[in-house]
Amino acid sequence: METLRLYRKRIIPDECILLKDDIILEANEERIITKWKTLKPRRDFHHGYSCYFLNSGYKVSKFFREDGSLLYWYCDIVEYDYDETQNTLIVTDLLADVVIYPDGYVKVLDIEELSVALKKELCNPETVIQALSRLGKLLDLIYEDKFDILAAHVNKWAQSD
Repeated sequence: METLRLYRKRIIPDECILLKDDIILEANEERIITKWKTLKPRRDFHHGYSCYFLNSGYKVSKFFREDGSLLYWYCDIVEYDYDETQNTLIVTDLLADVVIYPDGYVKVLDIEELSVALKKELCNPETVIQALSRLGKLLDLIYEDKFDILAAHVNKWAQSD
């Protein structure tokens, strides 16, 4: 069987990129876990691990600096589109993000981009509703101190960092 190909699609900016260098560590009906290095060299982070929660619409990533120290957890609100005939998964970033720093500080990012995307008709109202609903559910998990349930799937692979 052909290896699953992952794509990252963004609304702002409009792009769709094959994640050709990502290594799939685990894949099943509930989640896909990958190991990756940054697409372009960066000073702030170097590599990480991501877990695509296929039934929840989250992608939870653990970002590391080049020295292997934890920078933060980065949670994308996403939509999945699987094409069985091509064995491709397009992961569309629905703009809203949550960052969790090592000290526990939580920051929500890019909410204003949702309104810009809607205003410019880059997405429809249903997409915005879906993104906000998923964001709310993710924040509930975080504030109810249940983020470890999501993090455990990444941590099982990221132990060496």
